[in-house]
Amino acid sequence: MSRPHTSVILAMSADGKIADAYQSAARFASATDKIRLEQHLSSMDATLFGANTLRAYHTSLPIRHPDFLAHRQQRGLSSQPIQIVCSYSGQLDPQMKFFQQPFPRWLITAAEKVAVWENRGLFELVLVCGDWKAIFSQFTALGIKKLAILGGGELIASLLAEDLIDEIYLTICPLLLGGNKAATPLGGTGFMADSARKLRLLSVETVEAEIFLHYSLERDSHKSQN
Repeated sequence: MSRPHTSVILAMSADGKIADAYQSAARFASATDKIRLEQHLSSMDATLFGANTLRAYHTSLPIRHPDFLAHRQQRGLSSQPIQIVCSYSGQLDPQMKFFQQPFPRWLITAAEKVAVWENRGLFELVLVCGDWKAIFSQFTALGIKKLAILGGGELIASLLAEDLIDEIYLTICPLLLGGNKAATPLGGTGFMADSARKLRLLSVETVEAEIFLHYSLERDSHKSQN
């Protein structure tokens, strides 16, 4: 299947939470992590995230650093990656700051919600929720070669179940959040131990109190189990 190369990019607490028990916007990562995130995003054609992630932040991170903007220009890319929101319900507040930010925006939603959003001028393209592999094929046909996935855990779990994740950039931040309702990087029902997705560690770096991990997915080992 022709599809974009996908990179999950997340920051989590030392106890594995990407948000607190109240699902507040996770703003506990450092300025160093934020500039790294911006650098990652500057190489992407698009970013994909779930509606709950957008509801928590009300915004998305624009590329602002002059070097990153110049890099995109040199590659012939638009100044900002396409922002793709996945919301089956289509229940998004059009007053969110996100809709005033200078992004190209796409929406993935239920078929019956397409007409609600198509002619409002807030999304350049509205796609129908369905099989993720088919959607990713559409992305490729629409020119998306590199895709960042920014959460949440349910979205990441659904993509991982379809073997649509290629690599993970994970920042471990020096705090503990706790709470059995606090979100983790991987939601859903989970995987049995014998079908767990295996990771290959590509790099590890410590900057002050944060740890930056880069993994790739080991698809061969997963396929051999099935």
